[in-house]
Amino acid sequence: MKYLDMEYFVPLFVILLVVTGVAWISNTFWLKKRRAPESRDPWWVEYGASFFPILLLIAVLRSFVAEPFRIPSGSMTPTLLTGDFILASKFSYGIRLPLLHRKIIETGAPERGDVVVFRHPDDPSQNYIKRVIGLPGDIVAYQNKRLRINDTTIAVEKMEDYLYKDRAYYTEQYRENLMGAQHRILVTPDVPSEPDPASVSNFPGRENCQYNSSGLVCIIPEGHYFMMGDNRDDSLDSRFWGFVPDGNIVGKAFFVWFHFDWPNLPDLGRIGSFE
Repeated sequence: MKYLDMEYFVPLFVILLVVTGVAWISNTFWLKKRRAPESRDPWWVEYGASFFPILLLIAVLRSFVAEPFRIPSGSMTPTLLTGDFILASKFSYGIRLPLLHRKIIETGAPERGDVVVFRHPDDPSQNYIKRVIGLPGDIVAYQNKRLRINDTTIAVEKMEDYLYKDRAYYTEQYRENLMGAQHRILVTPDVPSEPDPASVSNFPGRENCQYNSSGLVCIIPEGHYFMMGDNRDDSLDSRFWGFVPDGNIVGKAFFVWFHFDWPNLPDLGRIGSFE
């Protein structure tokens, strides 16, 4: 599973919000007036009255302030690890109406280097997380495992090899300076630079990209972004399924608040370790 997997909580949460809300509204505007003044509220009214304001507050915060997600794969290693629980700011790139995803207040736009949660272009029900590499109108080239944006080759600095602890396997690690935004990336030398043609979909704007044995070059359409994972050779991203429309942006990831990857014990050292 490559998409963020906190969404399975949503149906249960919505059901609880509706049930407690109906109980609270029914009691406040109808049932309470029909009961004797000295009678005690039924148990379902007590629970509804207690939990509905809390659930409503959580719903507002989740829709307009910050939303939690869990990282289920290693595509953003070493920045984010499998089992990281993160928060994504819902107001960094504009206030959007819940469910409709329509922007009603402009507050900013994604910048190169931002780690962004977005709804997948092919299946908007799935949330993905990647790093913004290219902005609307940019010419992005990823060839021979080197990134170039608008004819500027992005500088990288070799670091000590990265150890996959679960596999006792090392791979090359670099610090990439994405026009001022620095972060670590992983590169596996024996993986080809060219995406497997069988894995590249016929995405909208596919004609804006040219693929060859060295990699690819893409011109990003207006209103779209080019996303890549920090684990460059273990990430299905814009190289494979295309550009992310602005309307699919969910929020800016900014904080690791917990880490748990079964069957390992929780790693409290990961808290706050967002790079």
